[in-house]
Amino acid sequence: MKKLLLIFASMLLVLLLASVWVWKEYQQFLQQPLTVPEQGLNIDIPRGSSYAAMVNKLIATGVSEKRWPWRILSRVQSQHIQAGEYQLLPGLTPQDWLQQLTSGKVINHSFTIVEGWRLSDLIIALRADTRLQQQLPENATDKLPDLLGLDETNLEGWFLPETYSFIRGDSNLDILRQAHTAMQVVLEQHWQAKQSGLPLDSSYEMLILASIVEKETAVAAEREQVAGVFIRRLQQGMRLQTDPTVIYGIGASFDGDIRRKDLRTDTPYNTYTRHGLPPTPIALPGAASIQAVAQPAAGNSLYFVADGSGGHKFSDTYAEHNKAVQKMLRRK
Repeated sequence: MKKLLLIFASMLLVLLLASVWVWKEYQQFLQQPLTVPEQGLNIDIPRGSSYAAMVNKLIATGVSEKRWPWRILSRVQSQHIQAGEYQLLPGLTPQDWLQQLTSGKVINHSFTIVEGWRLSDLIIALRADTRLQQQLPENATDKLPDLLGLDETNLEGWFLPETYSFIRGDSNLDILRQAHTAMQVVLEQHWQAKQSGLPLDSSYEMLILASIVEKETAVAAEREQVAGVFIRRLQQGMRLQTDPTVIYGIGASFDGDIRRKDLRTDTPYNTYTRHGLPPTPIALPGAASIQAVAQPAAGNSLYFVADGSGGHKFSDTYAEHNKAVQKMLRRK
């Protein structure tokens, strides 16, 4: 009997000593910072990852060495981790890291849609961004309405140039959904606040004209003036006669030079041969160009031409315009 008691006492002692050792090791694990490079380290936790998969990734990258303390920590502290890309900084303890995971403090990335891009330019840029999940097939322009679940048949112009935030795991379709919603909101706001008497029958026509303004000038202070010229030409039944629409109509075969024969060749986008607006936008207009169309500058000018310094010379009459054109040609 005494022998059994001695064995039992010995086992209890061993168990107690082991428990003390485990507790001390665990406490050291909690207090000792993870092995993070001086410059920090980014770790991606994919959607659907388990807590064990996260620990395996830490060990595989050399951030941590032991698995068993993480099992204890998961029982003591919440382990409802959120997917995303996280930044680990030197000095981060296991508890800090787990708190970061459960709070979802992920790295935010940004993608900028540039004013004046065509839809094809946007798709190329989205497909080239390796931070985004790739859900856009090649030549996706015609497939976009179905991919996004939209009713429009042509989505040229329908994505607002802006900088959009996203996290690792978001797709390029997510960016397009954000940009499309943003364009709908901005367009409707300016349509409701537009000047009275504009020769535009719908917000879509405002979008079309805004895309032309966007391509005609890169000078912010000129947008309202350019919009005013086009509005007056529409009101007086004049053709818009704007080169960017002709270039858009030429398509992929445009070689960088617009020729007289191009101005005479009829296409749905040739505003030299056709009255009114082209059938669709020709680019992605920014909010400033949409506002310029909604609130065009007052005046009498019906013409404008590049002035050779980055801006334009505006004229009220064709005779004045011809003089400005000749002056521009002499500068060239």
